[in-house]
Amino acid sequence: MNSKSPVWAIVPASGVGHRMQSPVAKQYLQLDNKTIIEHTLDRLLSFDCIDGVILVLQAGDRNWEALNYQSSKPLIVTTGGEQRHDSVINGLQRLLELEMDNPFAMVHDAVRPLVLHQDLQNLLDAAAEHEAGGLLALPVSDTLKQQDEFGNIERTVPRKDLWRAFTPQMFRAELLYRAIEHVRQNSLNVTDDASAVEALGVCPRLVVSSAENLKITYPADLSLATMILKRQRQELSY
Repeated sequence: MNSKSPVWAIVPASGVGHRMQSPVAKQYLQLDNKTIIEHTLDRLLSFDCIDGVILVLQAGDRNWEALNYQSSKPLIVTTGGEQRHDSVINGLQRLLELEMDNPFAMVHDAVRPLVLHQDLQNLLDAAAEHEAGGLLALPVSDTLKQQDEFGNIERTVPRKDLWRAFTPQMFRAELLYRAIEHVRQNSLNVTDDASAVEALGVCPRLVVSSAENLKITYPADLSLATMILKRQRQELSY
């Protein structure tokens, strides 16, 4: 990796998370002794190669203010947009104001607090040398079924070469900015940042992630995340 290129994490955290069935946005739910968002920021900011974090929040987010989170590295807060990619581009605009030399942007879900430092390093090593960047992902191991309109199996989908896309996803900031602008101008439907980059006709690299890089989406995920966190503390000193 070009050591002269800064690496910043962008963490969009302006979602509500209705699937968690909680009156509190899921990033502010408690995981062991802290909120999920605090664990996520701790994990990113403690990784040596990350220079700082841009946190993208809803306007008037009082839950964040109440945390009084402290960091020894730069932590810049900005306001999100209507959709996730609007929030990401707001974070990219702030990043490009701070860093003029086309830094790397590592976009990470606020509710993935368990990403391993080794996976972050593997992503950096692979994505920084690839023109289209890259993302953490995991090959599909389950048999996949496609249903018909009645809820019956229509066909079995071959899982060969299929991957589950995780975060972080890392790209040059200017590339990702251009990709999201392309998505917005053409009203494209994308579900992650890599999809936006793919819409430009380039192919990000897939980097194998640990399955512990859990996205906390449903109530049951909190119990699983608690168990994973305790094991990581014992074995990895997190």
